[in-house]
Amino acid sequence: MLVRMKGLFAAQHDAMFRRPWPVWGAAVLVATVNVFLFAFDRPWTASDGMRNWGDWILTGLGALHRPDLIAPWLYSGALLNTGVLVGGLVAALLSCEFAVRVPPAGELVKGALGGLLMGVGAILAFGCNIGGFFSATSALSLSGLGMMLGLGAGAFLAIRYLIWEVEHHPSWSSGRARVFGAARGPGRSRQPLVGGLLLLLLLLLPFVYSRAGYVAQGIFLLFGAAFGVIFQRSRFCLVRAFREPFMTGDAEHTRAAALALTLSMLGFAILKFTDLKDRSEWVFAAAGAGGLAGGLLFGIGMTLAGGCGAGSIWRAGEGQVKLWAAVACFALGASLARLALTQTELTGKLGVAVFLPAVLGWAGALMLIVAVMAAWAVAATWNEQSGKFSALV
Repeated sequence: MLVRMKGLFAAQHDAMFRRPWPVWGAAVLVATVNVFLFAFDRPWTASDGMRNWGDWILTGLGALHRPDLIAPWLYSGALLNTGVLVGGLVAALLSCEFAVRVPPAGELVKGALGGLLMGVGAILAFGCNIGGFFSATSALSLSGLGMMLGLGAGAFLAIRYLIWEVEHHPSWSSGRARVFGAARGPGRSRQPLVGGLLLLLLLLLPFVYSRAGYVAQGIFLLFGAAFGVIFQRSRFCLVRAFREPFMTGDAEHTRAAALALTLSMLGFAILKFTDLKDRSEWVFAAAGAGGLAGGLLFGIGMTLAGGCGAGSIWRAGEGQVKLWAAVACFALGASLARLALTQTELTGKLGVAVFLPAVLGWAGALMLIVAVMAAWAVAATWNEQSGKFSALV
């Protein structure tokens, strides 16, 4: 009996952590978890948690004074990000994929610069590619579609730069990458044991928060961990959704992103239409220059860094040092950009808040989002087959 049980758990472990999850399945899971998170409290975003980290660091250094600052271990956005980080780490350990990967110096510079651009872009657009695009569009905010245009343009420009760099200055990012702590092979590594212990600790933390009177904080941590595990096991990536059609032509992640956003939007619409959530929630005053410019900077940054708001975090959990630099610079860039906009009083001049059903009606708003997502998926699929706009095809 014991041998049979051990074999059963081994089979389940192999199914969960030895084989990659299908990207389309991850899209459905991401949309579902995001709808439940919105129903619980708020949609998913990475940028405000990053900014909280940056504010905390700058306050500790004496460069920023914010008496209203909430500690990262109590702030919902920071806890979501921490969950994504730990979830990515747990999934990488359980699948024997964790390793500290140190890239050449040029790649570290691109990671840091990309993170800085993402931080600034997220403040301009009132959110990163998750909060400002994915969740904002799901919430039927026009600013999300504006950021989508900026993200696409930014990814295209960054790819053109990377191709130019390879052709004219390949030495800028050349060098030998170093890898430390990689698993020696299935059955020979202790990574699954460490991952299992870390998972147990992660599941116990909400009880610790509850005993301290912070029930919601523990739940935010679990939501973030769910996102981290889903992304790590599926490699589902919004960067690839915008980048790959212009680079390799691969449209799998674009189709998955369009599916995820459509499902998330339908869930958000039900919550808002039934007045379970306020209709103005997550409708940002960035429909205009803020969404477009922020998306442009963010698109360039995420392509240079190789990870977006969420992607940088779970990849950092895998041990990728380039993304450690991206996360750190994202946090500091967002904090400093928010401070600059506040002091110059430009925050209210980045655009207007447009709730699409208030302009087009519920049916018109839903049809618009579905049409845009369908057109995105169809265009990427056509390009996948023709290679018309793919640089490496």
